[in-house]
Amino acid sequence: MNAKTVLITGANKSIGFETARQLGRHGYRIWLGSRDIGRGEKAASDLAAEGIDVRPIEIDVTSEQSVRSAAAQLGAADGKLDVLINNAGIPGMMTAPSKQSVDDIRRIYETNVFGPIRVTQAFLPLLKASPQANIVMVSSGLGSLGWLSDPENEFYGVNILGYNSSKTALNAVTVAFAKDLAEAGIKVNAADPGYTATDFNGHSGYRTVKQAAVVIVRLATLDKDGPTGEYFYDEGPVPW
Repeated sequence: MNAKTVLITGANKSIGFETARQLGRHGYRIWLGSRDIGRGEKAASDLAAEGIDVRPIEIDVTSEQSVRSAAAQLGAADGKLDVLINNAGIPGMMTAPSKQSVDDIRRIYETNVFGPIRVTQAFLPLLKASPQANIVMVSSGLGSLGWLSDPENEFYGVNILGYNSSKTALNAVTVAFAKDLAEAGIKVNAADPGYTATDFNGHSGYRTVKQAAVVIVRLATLDKDGPTGEYFYDEGPVPW
């Protein structure tokens, strides 16, 4: 099996689905991760109709058993993984920080923070089997403390405790894995897709999923000389 492989979590719709499409057009074999296998199979069928090499795979990032099962399935089929894109995420309740329950925040962290850690650790043996592996953490500009503390930034007023802080935590996870995996040659970066029209925001975003996927695809296809442990929006860096 010579084709480069990529696993994308939460890829049955929106940014994850478009990322799968773009990488598929680059010749990657797509493992289209979805918590609901029925939706994943439908999404994979749509991409296959475009001539993309795609396989649906059931993966619930909040479940250790589901993640381990997915890693075993992919490993048995391909023996390696060239790119891991931790895209699955949830917004949680959009309420004032003083009113958001700890239970809701915990639920957000289970998907947005612990999920990427769980998936990355489970797939590391397959990533290490690749001659050049990349990991992309799909973060958000709302995780940037630099932007959220700047009154001039467009997102300064978006003060959502659970979601925003989960993406800040994911950024810290990105740095930690980048340092840990540098010796293995695995690059780990965070991507900010921008304010994109998705189910998350009632499709109020001003960017399309096609635009949002560009930075993710760029980080997914880095060569050995590319950056690691960094945070990007389109072509430029985002302040931590």
